[in-house]
Amino acid sequence: MVPISFKKHWMTFNVGFFVGILMISFLNHAILENRRHIPKVIRTWKQVKPAQFQHVPDFSHTRHTANTSVTDDLFHKVRVLCWIMTGPNNLETKAIHVKHSWTRHCNVVLFMSSFNNEKFPTVGLGTKEGRDQLYWKTIRAFHYVHKHHFDQADWFLKADDDTYVVMDNLRWMLSKYNTNQSIYFGKHFKPFVRQGYMSGGAGYVLSKEAVKKFVDGFRTGVCKHTTHVEDVALGQCMEKMGVIPGDSRDTINRETFHPFSPEHHLTYQFSKNDWLWSYNLYPIVKGPQCCSDLAISFHYVDPLVMHMLEYFTYHLRPYGYKYRYQPTLSFNEQEKDTFTKEKHVNPNGTSSVIKK
Repeated sequence: MVPISFKKHWMTFNVGFFVGILMISFLNHAILENRRHIPKVIRTWKQVKPAQFQHVPDFSHTRHTANTSVTDDLFHKVRVLCWIMTGPNNLETKAIHVKHSWTRHCNVVLFMSSFNNEKFPTVGLGTKEGRDQLYWKTIRAFHYVHKHHFDQADWFLKADDDTYVVMDNLRWMLSKYNTNQSIYFGKHFKPFVRQGYMSGGAGYVLSKEAVKKFVDGFRTGVCKHTTHVEDVALGQCMEKMGVIPGDSRDTINRETFHPFSPEHHLTYQFSKNDWLWSYNLYPIVKGPQCCSDLAISFHYVDPLVMHMLEYFTYHLRPYGYKYRYQPTLSFNEQEKDTFTKEKHVNPNGTSSVIKK
């Protein structure tokens, strides 16, 4: 026979256990309900529905308030055609945000897809979709640009639909080079191609002469579709056609093209075993010194962050702050003397002289 005290304790345990289960269920439900009200700004693009971006930010009406005489001058002197690699399924989730942010600063903008979309619009390249089609897209895109828009630009930028580019910084970097040079720029990786190649995700920009040689390479049979890895394959063709990779670092050797998002580079989210260590041509620098003050591109940028970067780049300014990093404006003299000394003001106010 079971003692009465034991029955009481057993009943108390069951009641407590049942109440605990109810409370956990209630808390879980409350947490899930609260998550529905988390600001959209901290969700990733994979969780965002196209309907949430029927109205994208428009900063175009505020630009006239800034002194843009220098950038306006570069806009006309360094003409850049931007073509964006995208696809039908990405138009309303990714490409639309590229369209309404940094590509407004391009001289010519083209969105390259597998099919025509007159409403967006996109240029249909007649390819299939998928990673194995990336180099076919690249080949046909540059051929299309060469045929229809070659005289409208001096430089030709390829970027993905999750890449953010600061066009004014790109033009400044390109302004010291002649578009008739056989040269191209980007994030310089070193394997697979003897002279290295430029990262596709970080974006790369070809001179007018480089585009001409790329098209000639396929016309003569020197270049072929060797691999679907688009950036490596393009790098192989560049090498065969005598197009050299340029150095896109700033005057104190900080990199400007970046294959990951800003937070990854700034907070140094790379392990010692990360592939970037063996791919990167230049030493990887930790923290804020990873990136030039005149950075050009970042990759894997969420649509929400795309508009944040547009705001931070062109609108947010600390009142009364004197910009500490002023690159030399004497491009030609800088190129003639590779050992020109650059005076750099450190954050603590002291000066140091750096030999390039």
